[in-house]
Amino acid sequence: MRALLIYPEIPETFWSFKYALRMIRKSASSPPLGLLTVAGMLPESWELKLVDMNIGDLTQRDLKWADCALVSAMVIQRDSAKAVIRRCKDAGLTVIAGGPIFSTEHERFDEVDHFVLGEAEASLPQLLQDLEKGQAKRMYSASEFPDLTRTPIPRWDLVDPRRYSSRNIQYSRGCPHACDFCAVTQLFGHRWRTKSAEQIIAELDSLYEIGWRGTVGFVDDNLIGNKKKLKEELLPAIIKWRRGKWGMTFSTQVTINLADDPVLMAQMVRAGFDTVFVGIESVNDESLNECNKRQNEGRDFLEDVRRMQRAGLVVQGGFIVGFDHDTPAVFERLTRFIQQSGIATAMVGMLQAPSGTRLYQRLQREGRIRQDISGDNADGTTNIVPQMGLDSLRNGYWRTFSDLYSPRNYYARLRTFLREYRPRPVRARLHGWHILAFFRALYYLGIVGEERFYYHGLLLWTLFHNPRAFPTAIVLAISGYHLRICSKSPFQPVV
Repeated sequence: MRALLIYPEIPETFWSFKYALRMIRKSASSPPLGLLTVAGMLPESWELKLVDMNIGDLTQRDLKWADCALVSAMVIQRDSAKAVIRRCKDAGLTVIAGGPIFSTEHERFDEVDHFVLGEAEASLPQLLQDLEKGQAKRMYSASEFPDLTRTPIPRWDLVDPRRYSSRNIQYSRGCPHACDFCAVTQLFGHRWRTKSAEQIIAELDSLYEIGWRGTVGFVDDNLIGNKKKLKEELLPAIIKWRRGKWGMTFSTQVTINLADDPVLMAQMVRAGFDTVFVGIESVNDESLNECNKRQNEGRDFLEDVRRMQRAGLVVQGGFIVGFDHDTPAVFERLTRFIQQSGIATAMVGMLQAPSGTRLYQRLQREGRIRQDISGDNADGTTNIVPQMGLDSLRNGYWRTFSDLYSPRNYYARLRTFLREYRPRPVRARLHGWHILAFFRALYYLGIVGEERFYYHGLLLWTLFHNPRAFPTAIVLAISGYHLRICSKSPFQPVV
């Protein structure tokens, strides 16, 4: 069997970092981890080819070569996934589909031959057995969440190593919390399930052996869901593994209570973690209570963020506007908090209600669902009718986004961050593309960019006040270039 593993195109988004990636001559942030993991579950006799449409085209030659296509996609890839499936069917291929969008919207994809719903470890084996017998059904889904200790190492050999800026791995699935806007528990349940520390070390070995020395993102929805297991098993294993190695650093997503545990923060930094994404969501306690984000209520977010920064972690933040308890005053309050916190990469999104969530069910009963969800909560759209009014929400959103990523505010925020940030030294080797990226940034940001005076001021300030953070300052400046472009309202010209 010859199988194409196809990852549809993701439209330009806040998190695509398209403009920043161009500066370092990369095509996409990371390979499609789900498809590469599924590839490790397929029979050894199958011939496989990965087609990531974010770095290259799906060609007629690819379609003629294959017998079947395995398509995985998120909601944001809806349109591209439909086009890909149509092309595969026109070419006479059997189409097998799985991933988040198919788990929630499979009834919209009539041309798919076989669906693998939920987690592939539980539902794919039966499909493979039935295909072998010539008795495959259309729908395969699991009645329970699988044991992740059976999950194979992703097939990194299918990836063009030159085209991506990072790699991803996954340690855990599931989340014990119940935020009403979040679809994570719908997909993965409330019970926190993990791979073994030995599995993670084997995955890191597989990346190190193929020469990867850059960022590795742990794509867990909450890496610290079980602090005891993290402290006693995973982090000690990674720390031991890193001895004598160089160049690999980690990022992940955590809850805000990481700030309460200085021992855990120190251990994470020692293991190589340098960036954490934190879902703060709102600076309004009434809005946090409304969405059942109880774990965030009553906290001093500014001090929480500063403790993480001082520990050596770059804090990225997720924020949502458009809750029922939000008024137009929320935009100024949120902007002020983000500026004071030094959170350089602040993802501010308009509230959306994914299908199947408690938020969706409530708003549907109230007649306040207005369209399909886009899958991108930072594109200035929403599928709900907000209490403050759609125009008020949209205008406040774009004003906030534009203010946050204006050169003046963004570079002021970087200095605020760098005053607190205490990075741990990392053994790294300078590559040619690092030098190229530095000079391209010098040209685009330091010569022709509207931020040129702020950029040079930041570099000089960092050299004198926090020289160990100089590489981080350049990376965040390049990221800010992308974010400034994305912060333009559809009604504003892109500069």
